[in-house]
Amino acid sequence: MRKLVFAWLVLGLFVSQSLAAAQPPQQLVEQTAQKVLGKLKTDRELIKKDPGYIHGLVDEYVLPHFDFEGMGQWVLGKYWRTASESQRSQFVAEFRTLLVRTYATSLTEFTDQKITYLPMRGKEADGDVTVRSEVEQPGSFPVPINYRLHKKGDAWKVYDVTIDDVSLIANYRTSFSREIKDSGMDKLIQSLAERNKKAGS
Repeated sequence: MRKLVFAWLVLGLFVSQSLAAAQPPQQLVEQTAQKVLGKLKTDRELIKKDPGYIHGLVDEYVLPHFDFEGMGQWVLGKYWRTASESQRSQFVAEFRTLLVRTYATSLTEFTDQKITYLPMRGKEADGDVTVRSEVEQPGSFPVPINYRLHKKGDAWKVYDVTIDDVSLIANYRTSFSREIKDSGMDKLIQSLAERNKKAGS
């Protein structure tokens, strides 16, 4: 189920940074999802032959629209406050790499599910909104996937995504908190680095 979250998060946010700064969040997600669906269809064979190709796409087009420092702060919770600057930067870097590889893997498994967008929650003037969507599943109920974005500077940035009311941030926060409590912050960073290195090889 987690892969489905990542896949559709990518689909909704695959857009140039200049457009992200100019478009409202709801319009941004809807219009760019259409562009990505077309890109995945036309480049499907290329993606199958060269996994590195999709990694590059994710890194170039998706990641500029995530507030990784904010996500890192929320994921680590109280441990962020006690972490050193070096630990914080190392964690954010490894967390970013973890998400890149997970997103890229999810996109290779993409099929032609239909997305339905629901009215956005929140006001743009408040700088925090939730763009809501449902993804059709053959022979089952639609899966609700919601994107939480906040205004950072002149651009909207994603800081969380939920599926069936399960938060990505809360999910990682639970597992990371347990690992830090058992082994410490440096061990968590080392563990993430090893996982990323193994996945990369």
